Amino acid sequence: MDFFRIQRPYALRLPRYQLSGGLIVAGVIPYLLRLLSFDDSASVALHTQTLFVVLASTTLGYWFVRNFVAYPGVEKSSNIFTSLSIAYGIVVSVLVVSRIEYSRFMLICGYSISIAWFYWATITYARKTRFRVGLAPFGDWCGIDESNLVAWVKLSDPQNEKSLIDAVAIDLRTDMPDDWERALADFALSGIPVYHIKHLKESLTGQVDLEHISENNFGSLSPVSAYMTLKHIFDGVAAAVALVTLLPILLICGLMIKLDSKGPALFRQTRIGYQGKPFVVYKLRTMTTGEVHSKDALRAAMTQSNDVRVTKVGRFLRQTRLDELPQFINVLKGEMSWIGPRPEAQILGNWYEADIPFYRYRHIVRPGITGWAQVNQGHVAEIEDVKQKLNYDFYYIKNFSPWLDMLIIARTVRTMISGHGAR
Repeated sequence: MDFFRIQRPYALRLPRYQLSGGLIVAGVIPYLLRLLSFDDSASVALHTQTLFVVLASTTLGYWFVRNFVAYPGVEKSSNIFTSLSIAYGIVVSVLVVSRIEYSRFMLICGYSISIAWFYWATITYARKTRFRVGLAPFGDWCGIDESNLVAWVKLSDPQNEKSLIDAVAIDLRTDMPDDWERALADFALSGIPVYHIKHLKESLTGQVDLEHISENNFGSLSPVSAYMTLKHIFDGVAAAVALVTLLPILLICGLMIKLDSKGPALFRQTRIGYQGKPFVVYKLRTMTTGEVHSKDALRAAMTQSNDVRVTKVGRFLRQTRLDELPQFINVLKGEMSWIGPRPEAQILGNWYEADIPFYRYRHIVRPGITGWAQVNQGHVAEIEDVKQKLNYDFYYIKNFSPWLDMLIIARTVRTMISGHGAR
């Protein structure tokens, strides 16, 4: 079997420049730059050896990306990180067992650059190429919308229309005629993937419909406990380091708030957290202070677009997300995580729970400073927008994994730069 000619559908087939470009930018260029600083033959030999390690790891990662069948959209993006991480992990394990020396700095650079390159190449390719998905003429495919990634083709004769599509989407839980059963088998045998329409829609939109509570990919309503424990430990350590490192910025922001308007620098509010337990969240104050009557408490808990209560300094803090810095304390206390569904004010949580099915299920994981809904949708308050936000939250819970967390971190950085979703 040819290493690089395993048949894959057109839209999942990565462009040939992705591998060659990855080898150059992740391996060759860093090696040549390092070559300028070499002053002895031992350094040349060590880094030349590492160059071949980077080239081998990137090539293996490319093969994994091509041959791990992934749904287009969110799952395809996470597949890139997963594939390259596994490939580099395998090669490094061989080096450790064999006690072969290598440059850690150059290997880390190669790993990081290869991931960035593969993402950039994939996104660039996706903008030029739409994935053509054939829709079977029966089952439940309502709610399918046009997408920048996908062009939908309604099928009537699967055999004659095979050349028009790159994949097939069908409701696999419905009864279908015998000729379609045979056609689907033929599609799979010829290398054209057959997707369950519901799963495909989730990957394209990054949302889970609120028809009913859905199990995760391991067949359970509970997230993977092993990763949850590791994540909790990492959260605490990272929060302690961040608090010490960013303390000067916190103090400067607090001083700016005091000079800009009357009131305390810190804002405290009771919110619903992990397992539905209330806790006090800390934020930098971004609004003017004032008494709120009980009948207005629900509206006051919401931040509206262009809210007149937001101060000048507060608007800057919201756009840059610096108002979230004190929540490192909540993470250190174990009440929050770096990444997860945003905790809602208790009064809002009670209101949403009365109107939205399964709302409490979002408390199955610790709330986060940033989350999947925040990087996709931004801040919301109205009940219909909250329902859509829950679609994102449920998608995160269903696909709870380090790969999705890494994708959220990358999008959070972009959000902080652009100010998307701030109010």
